[in-house]
Amino acid sequence: MSRALALLRASHPEPGGAVTLAMALLALGAGHRGWRLVAVVLAVAFTQLAVGWVNDWLDADRDRWAGRRDKPVAAGAVSARTVGIFGLGAALAIPLPALALGAAPIVLICLVGVFALLYDWPLKSTPLSVVPYLVAFGLLPAFVVVSLPGNPAPPAWLIAAGALLGGGAHFANVLPDLADDAATGVRGLPHRIGARGSQVAAAMLLLGATLTLVFGPPGRPSWAGWAAAAASVVVLPLGVYASKRANGRPVALFRAVMVVALIDVVLLVLSGSSFW
Repeated sequence: MSRALALLRASHPEPGGAVTLAMALLALGAGHRGWRLVAVVLAVAFTQLAVGWVNDWLDADRDRWAGRRDKPVAAGAVSARTVGIFGLGAALAIPLPALALGAAPIVLICLVGVFALLYDWPLKSTPLSVVPYLVAFGLLPAFVVVSLPGNPAPPAWLIAAGALLGGGAHFANVLPDLADDAATGVRGLPHRIGARGSQVAAAMLLLGATLTLVFGPPGRPSWAGWAAAAASVVVLPLGVYASKRANGRPVALFRAVMVVALIDVVLLVLSGSSFW
């Protein structure tokens, strides 16, 4: 594995790329174009790169002890020092793309970065591990809306939907690593309530996000909203069932989360005119 590829893998590209793509589509739906769109996407991307690299830097010794050969640092493909330096650089770069967007966007995207990094340390191993997800994912769509010309205030339903989506993603994202985390002393909220409790929490939070997006905007729900709600009601239980039946790590629910997340983003894009 090349050093560049190892660095990319250490950034957790799957969830980070999904979040960045989601916010890019939301920005398009909200009306961002040209340099504003690029600035929003870059700022979001830096938050995801920072939290991914810092996570693998902090977890280097734990991952080696657990024999996590899927982690580039633990596998020796890249040094922990290199990953840490790149994580610091990404964290410092978070506000730079937002400098031309105004004071409010700068503050919001910096708060997103701070809370994301608070998950890496010290909240990851505490009962408050879900809090950074709730706050950061609630603020991300708010950042997208506030970055529009005139800095309009984001609607409460949009912030609530983002927070619910983030909370659900936290419980589902941790599921594949519950055993390894427990062996190395990580005791976040999902570890304390167990796999079954985390599956239920993820499903309920994500379904809440979908319903908020369908029924939160003013006016009657569109046909797309009803279809998205119906799809979420079907996909999430299937993901829970498949994760319980799967041999090995329960990744099925995480995949279902990503599907529902994309469904929710489509709802956001289609309802962009309802943001203000």
